[in-house]
Amino acid sequence: MIFFFCINSFAKNNITMIDILKKEKTAIAVIIIALIVFFAAFWWLNSDKAIAEQGSEYVEYEKGTVVTVLSDTLEQDPASDNAFRGEQMLTVKVQSGQYKGEELLTYNYAGPLYGVPLKEGDKVVISISTHANGDHQAVVYEYNRIPALAIVIVLFILATILVGGKTGLKSLIGLFFTVLCLFAILIPWLLKGAPTLPATFVVCVFVALVSFTILGGVHRKTICAFLGTVSGTAIAMAFGLMAQSLTRINGLRISDVEPLLQLRQTGTPIGLRGLLIAGIIISALGAVMDVAMSISSSLEEIHTANPDLDSRQLFKSGMNIGRDMVGTMTNTLILAFLGSGFVLIIYLYSLGLSFYQLFSSAYASIEVISGISSSIGMILAIPLTALISSVLLARDKSK
Repeated sequence: MIFFFCINSFAKNNITMIDILKKEKTAIAVIIIALIVFFAAFWWLNSDKAIAEQGSEYVEYEKGTVVTVLSDTLEQDPASDNAFRGEQMLTVKVQSGQYKGEELLTYNYAGPLYGVPLKEGDKVVISISTHANGDHQAVVYEYNRIPALAIVIVLFILATILVGGKTGLKSLIGLFFTVLCLFAILIPWLLKGAPTLPATFVVCVFVALVSFTILGGVHRKTICAFLGTVSGTAIAMAFGLMAQSLTRINGLRISDVEPLLQLRQTGTPIGLRGLLIAGIIISALGAVMDVAMSISSSLEEIHTANPDLDSRQLFKSGMNIGRDMVGTMTNTLILAFLGSGFVLIIYLYSLGLSFYQLFSSAYASIEVISGISSSIGMILAIPLTALISSVLLARDKSK
């Protein structure tokens, strides 16, 4: 569907592939080089992975379908907001893996924090344990949410393309590339012992470069937006490091870091101290890119409409535009951090902690540092992008 949408869009605008190639030679070259770098990095980071040998006893996770509910002891618990408690005995037909087609007797356990009630026809993921003598048994791991997630993602893609058109499609390609870089390059690189902050910053700069190239080609506005993004992200990192030093806190105090600490103690050389600032860099990147592109694009439009404006006048216009963004974008970042920890915030509030007790805790310090550092990077990206854009555009006028 997306393919035909693009073809139809090109046809309506009398755009041919040859026209695109002629017009965007530099952008295509940048994207090709980026892809070469991406695949080279991916190959290098994964080249020494040993193939895991399957032992005499192992566990596999496969998809299945509930055929029959043999027994059901689930009951709603009013004390747990009417969550179900109990177990079900089921027969499940395996839909993938070496036992595909078999019907296995399985158990489904449900409680307030795990499991869901199942009925005939439900799709599930089952954990199949195979023993040394060949016997195997299964238990329901979880309800199979992959089809539902696929529907959610497809609806998001359709909404983005229908509203954003060709630009929306480009943004989706950039988003896909960003996610690939994080999971295929940054995380394996960190697990190999790469210094956390430099590695994260380099990958984010690489992502910004490719994303801007995909969105707007290699033009003045994308170059200005890219330089503004790099500057704003660097400031967010620097401010985060300063705040981290002042509060005497680092990535070792993040609430979910314990499994990574255990991983490091077993030989994986991942750097943990820099994870707090690395998270700030990643979370700030999107907002900084948004602000930088908006400022750069607006100033180019102003310059095109009135080429007689000098750099000072262009900078003033950029600052006027940027000031309108500060409030909404700052709210966006702060609310994003608060929303991610909303459950814990409710719990802490219920404890009735004193002012000193709450704001001296690691959790409060980490949330304040993360939210404010990201916001500082976004805010200061405005004057930096306005300055870079005004200078480059005015220089173009003088030529």
